[in-house]
Amino acid sequence: MTVYKPRLGDTVEDASTKKIGKVMGFEGPYVQLRPVGGGLEWDAQPGNLQLVAVAVALSSAVAAANARSRGEQL
Repeated sequence: MTVYKPRLGDTVEDASTKKIGKVMGFEGPYVQLRPVGGGLEWDAQPGNLQLVAVAVALSSAVAAANARSRGEQL
């Protein structure tokens, strides 16, 4: 089995939080992720990340945009 190595700009799912985010950077042993729809970054363990399909990433972005249009806090 090949181990996934995150790259800047990848859209990934963090298995520990079940959130989808974009890889924004690397700090020490952590990968910094930002929610697809924007918001605060969080640190994730690289071993907890898996690349998501384009359709999943788009669905997440559309859901975030819809929530913003309804005035919901993200």
